[in-house]
Amino acid sequence: MQKGKPAKKYSQAGRVHDLIRLIEARHGVTLDEMAEETEVDRRTVHRDLNAIHEAGYPLVSEWLNGRKVYRFLTRFKDVPPITFTLQELMALSFFRSQLSFLDGTPFREDLDAVFRKINSVLPPRYAAHMERIADVSLPLLQGRRDYAPVAGHLESLRDALIYQYRVRLSYRGAGKGRATTYEVDPYTLVFYKGGLYLVGYAHNRKAIRTFAAERITGVEVRKERFEITADYRPEERLKGAFGIVEEEPLEVAVRFSPEIAHAVRGRVWHPSQTVKIGEDGSLVLSFTAGGKMELVSWVLSYGEHAEVLAPPSLRDEVGAAARRMAAKYGVVTP
Repeated sequence: MQKGKPAKKYSQAGRVHDLIRLIEARHGVTLDEMAEETEVDRRTVHRDLNAIHEAGYPLVSEWLNGRKVYRFLTRFKDVPPITFTLQELMALSFFRSQLSFLDGTPFREDLDAVFRKINSVLPPRYAAHMERIADVSLPLLQGRRDYAPVAGHLESLRDALIYQYRVRLSYRGAGKGRATTYEVDPYTLVFYKGGLYLVGYAHNRKAIRTFAAERITGVEVRKERFEITADYRPEERLKGAFGIVEEEPLEVAVRFSPEIAHAVRGRVWHPSQTVKIGEDGSLVLSFTAGGKMELVSWVLSYGEHAEVLAPPSLRDEVGAAARRMAAKYGVVTP
């Protein structure tokens, strides 16, 4: 609010109307800009923004060029029609088929709703062609998780993620008999090996934590809003992990036999990887990543065709696991 200038004398409804028009007209608006435009203080603007959100407007905040700005997820009018080519529709159908692991979740329901809208405006000939396109690809997902029992929790999390609401999370960790309660600011959903994981700031742990969706036993959406810190970058946070587990990075080197090298070569296992081909056709894959449990499981999946060269701690752990496995089959190891 400008000093020395009397505030506008109008109701909250009038201010809210002006704020909605202001936010719709710009890509992002700061609190100070809204306070100056409506000639009220920041606290009043906060109350008006809460009223806008409670009215059903998808209001979100983000950091843009070092400034925290507010905007709507989409505009509410004058949205131009969107058209797709058959090739684009085929791409959408392909990726839809690859997301069958989301069955039973609100995300799958939302995706199906998108395609119902698309099909409702297609000429019959094109709608029939879309049905054929759906059979162009066939996903084969072994061991996918059943999210139907936690569909309601995921629906609450979806809304909390969109509108940046804090949640009270009940979570039963692996091997735990009872659930633990966390106050969490939900930051990001991570899709990893056909599974859903929530990454967020756990206030009672004072740290960012990762939660497997299928282990969530309860979600209570709180009234408190939260802000994601400007330095939070999920891709940066997980780039040092081999998978979803963030641990101290290891300098890893694994030799793959000539029989299996072709299945390893040409794939990106980690952004830091380097590949060296041996004269006998073997392959040494090197990278820097943490997550020892995931690394052990990955190496063991190749059986005798993979040998850990470094670090010694990982080699010892894989060796110990192999000896325990051999003992289960009655094989005596030296």
